[in-house]
Amino acid sequence: MLVAAKELIHAAADLLYPRNCQCCSQPLAKHEKGVICAACLETVRWIEPPCCSRCALPFAGAVEDAFECGHCRELELHFQRGVAACLARGIVRDAILEFKYHRKLYFGPHLAEWMLTAGRERVDWSRVDAIVPVPLHPRKQREREFNQAEYLADAAGQAFRKPVWKGELRRVRDTPTQTRLSREERMANLRNAFVVRDAARWKGRCALLVDDVFTTGATLDACARVLRKAGTAEVWVLTVARGAYV
Repeated sequence: MLVAAKELIHAAADLLYPRNCQCCSQPLAKHEKGVICAACLETVRWIEPPCCSRCALPFAGAVEDAFECGHCRELELHFQRGVAACLARGIVRDAILEFKYHRKLYFGPHLAEWMLTAGRERVDWSRVDAIVPVPLHPRKQREREFNQAEYLADAAGQAFRKPVWKGELRRVRDTPTQTRLSREERMANLRNAFVVRDAARWKGRCALLVDDVFTTGATLDACARVLRKAGTAEVWVLTVARGAYV
């Protein structure tokens, strides 16, 4: 009786407020979950090997072994491995922007599932001790009312049964937006922006940093630098998408 009543309520709601794809506005079929239709989901550009083991940048070529791209080899990165699910283009980029800046939280399950798909395939969870969301400054978090990285970290923690350490890595400098900055400008902007709450807790651990997009990697590397300084043995990175270098 209860199940039938719920189905009747959902059917009535669909008549009054048709479920349309939030990307193309076409009606969603009854079996389609979420807010993006199957046709639009087919346009997602998944990142698959071969790709850089540090920054997840796809490589068009026949490469069988793990490798680092030339850009990463020139940098002194503080994380050992980076995994991204898909390219930050089309519906992926739009979903991230709508979710993060316009509070369209119904995109969240799609973002999480994309990220978890890559996590299942390319992260060795037996080595991960804790999942760490990239923190926002308290002022920015009050403005947005949520941290997209925490949402994604919670999804990963539940899926892979790993603890999520919120508040252990903190952002103490309220830095300007980095959207239009180069990697060098981003690194300067992030200097002394992050601290750990209790350095002793990190010693010998393997931490997995989670965020929505890997673009230049400056924010993730700034976080990894602080974690390594606190004694973390390894830092890995997992994001929904891989953006292009600015």
